[in-house]
Amino acid sequence: MRYPLWLVLLLPTSLPAAAQTPAPLTARLASVSLTVALNAGGQPTYAVQFGPKSVINPSRLGLALADGKGFDGPLEITGSETKDVDESWNPVWGEVKTIRNHYRQLTVHLRQPQAPSRRLDVVFRVFADGVGFRYEVPQQPGLSYFTVQDELTEFNLPANHKAFWIPGDYDSNEYVYTTSRLNEVNTTPIEAIQQKAAPNRIQTPLMLKSDDGLYVNIHEAALVNYPALFLNVDTKTYGLRSHLVPGATGAAVFLQAPEHTPWRTIVVSDRAPEVLASKLILNLNEPTKFPTTDWIKPQKFVGVWWEMHVNKASWNYADTSNIKLAGTDWNRLKPNGRHGANTANVKRYIDFAAQHGLRSVLVEGWNVGWEDWAGNWKEEVFDFVTPYPDFNVTELQQYAAAKGVQLMMHHETSGSVTNYERRQQEAYRFMKEHGYAAVKTGYVGRIIPRGEHHDGQWMVNHYNHTAELLGQNQLMVDMHEAVRPTGLHRTYPNWLASEAARGNEFNAWSTGNPPEHETILPFTRLMGGPMDYTPGIFQIKLESWNPTQNKGRQVHTTLAKQLALYVTLYSPVQMAADLPEAYEQHLDAFQFIKDVAVDWDDTRILLAEPGEYITTARKAKGREDWYVGSITDENPRQQTIKLDFLTPGRQYEATIYADGKGASWDQNPQAYQIRKQKVNNKTTLRLQLAAGGGAAISIKSIGR
Repeated sequence: MRYPLWLVLLLPTSLPAAAQTPAPLTARLASVSLTVALNAGGQPTYAVQFGPKSVINPSRLGLALADGKGFDGPLEITGSETKDVDESWNPVWGEVKTIRNHYRQLTVHLRQPQAPSRRLDVVFRVFADGVGFRYEVPQQPGLSYFTVQDELTEFNLPANHKAFWIPGDYDSNEYVYTTSRLNEVNTTPIEAIQQKAAPNRIQTPLMLKSDDGLYVNIHEAALVNYPALFLNVDTKTYGLRSHLVPGATGAAVFLQAPEHTPWRTIVVSDRAPEVLASKLILNLNEPTKFPTTDWIKPQKFVGVWWEMHVNKASWNYADTSNIKLAGTDWNRLKPNGRHGANTANVKRYIDFAAQHGLRSVLVEGWNVGWEDWAGNWKEEVFDFVTPYPDFNVTELQQYAAAKGVQLMMHHETSGSVTNYERRQQEAYRFMKEHGYAAVKTGYVGRIIPRGEHHDGQWMVNHYNHTAELLGQNQLMVDMHEAVRPTGLHRTYPNWLASEAARGNEFNAWSTGNPPEHETILPFTRLMGGPMDYTPGIFQIKLESWNPTQNKGRQVHTTLAKQLALYVTLYSPVQMAADLPEAYEQHLDAFQFIKDVAVDWDDTRILLAEPGEYITTARKAKGREDWYVGSITDENPRQQTIKLDFLTPGRQYEATIYADGKGASWDQNPQAYQIRKQKVNNKTTLRLQLAAGGGAAISIKSIGR
């Protein structure tokens, strides 16, 4: 058969190319659009746009398996399907009463064209404020147990964005944020807290700002049975490549099909407040499976804690070392006279909490083992049930109950997780028997089993197992030194908060947190969930507690900013972190801490710019009262706030706690002023924030 010349010319070029490169798949919602395609090498890629602007240039997808037969291409697309979801749900507690979950889902089915012909699905969800996607490995012949050596996910950025980042340390999130261009990312000059990161490796959540006006946040959601996501930065191309925290064997993840990865998340907007308001990460988590949740109580608390950080007291009962948990007669140890967790001192905190309506009292250092607890690779370090001789568990339980106050348990593991897991059931029974409703856990130091990391798969499974086990016992938890949150408080609403970042405590025993720190945290660490930052320090300069050991140390904010943090740094469990005697000198300012809610029906981000300022308004759960927090970095600034979020026709009284005349974080941090005025939804307030300062406003309804 003879063919026309034009057909002969087309056959070897157009037809095979069309067969090998199918048309791109797309999905869009509002201004966010997604494109999925195969590149010339058969590798799957995706791209994201916000309106006409590129958010993520075509970027590779895939998994590298340890057997060398991974999903790294070439692959072929065997099919796809889409669906639309638009639903609402009510969180057990949160920043808003109701959350809308509206997305368009695109599922792409991939297959290796040659043996072993394995299958992989990539599921994308496109929201009005970003994209989430994850890998799903279906059950299939020839792929039951598998090891992920690396994840090939890329986030290729279109330009040299401004970035807010911390080093990719496998064992700590407790760093000051660096603000730089992507081509300047370099962790080498930064002092390592635990394990040093590679020079261009950083953590998520990563906050970015483009020169053309986009705010982009990259993180993950629903971190389950998988290590945390880190990012390697190509400082020349501005590309980001995923990196998974390795386990003790050197491999990243051990899985069994069917299985899926966590969601990779990209939140984008042309307005910074909308990034903070996003519920994309939370929506990508599973609803709780707890049959009841009425036992979960958001709360404020005080505790025996800050006095140890400011060198007024100690965690340890005796000044000795080389203690063995088994066989030590704790009554024969010589007390050092500085032990903070003693019965009389705890009663003082209980009295203060009862007088001022605070729900709980945390006590650290109550249990034996603190004499040589850290840095020794010691496995049998705490038993979580044996108190020191000067801490009377039963007496304090009865005393607190009579005052209408609960004690909050403290379980520091010193990184010895094997020891903790062996003792968890007994420890939680002890809590239930003695009226403890919540526990603050800690994971200071290197992890035992040795070779595992705080952010690896083994420890991620431990944190999640601990939250689930506590939930089965109807107990709440606040985790410190844990992996950064990824929205799992939707699944485990008893997981009230985590630390997982550089908190207020660093102001007590280091160079401290710079004034901009709290204006960055909501755009980074808090994107995944609440933080126990421990705000509320009133005695800003710390030398008065211990002139010798605290020389020159102070909290790098004004007193008014410490009040504002209760609103701008969201948490359902907020500590009034200072000592009672510090609050008793400023009871007029302490009134805001007493009044401010910890659970909310509505939240409005009024003003925000990462690294510079944030102003947030929140409506208390079940009430008409609103609270506003406004903070700034090291620069003084005036903020103009419209109260148009108030109910029309209703009158309110606003109590404004502001920086005083001449206030500044470094020279005059305790200067504040309090004033009251009548307001309504047509009122505009002008707040003058001092350098490193802030303002807090209580707006209470007084009727129509």
